[in-house]
Amino acid sequence: MDGCLFCKIVAGQIPSTKVYEDERVLAFRDIAPQAPTHILVIPKTHIPSVAGITGENSELVAHIFEVIAQVAEAEGLVNGYRVVSNCGPDAGQTVHHLHFHILGGRELTVNMA
Repeated sequence: MDGCLFCKIVAGQIPSTKVYEDERVLAFRDIAPQAPTHILVIPKTHIPSVAGITGENSELVAHIFEVIAQVAEAEGLVNGYRVVSNCGPDAGQTVHHLHFHILGGRELTVNMA
């Protein structure tokens, strides 16, 4: 999708620090980490947000969660990690391409602000 930051990362137009890639999914380190480990996992196909998950693309989303588990294990997040996806402006979504944050590497507090 034209102008989408994450689509440009998938296309190689913008560099990223990749930690995982296959034909459907890309995982890379966040440029403004909120925890010692902060990785974004995105589909290579443009889906605007969680609200765009359908019966046609839900298998891809299941694959993303398999990748999340693999990446967390590879990163040594043995004591746990958080998976977050913001959906829409009220939730703080700033890039309108489905993505999941893997946060870990320290004890995370509960903040539902």
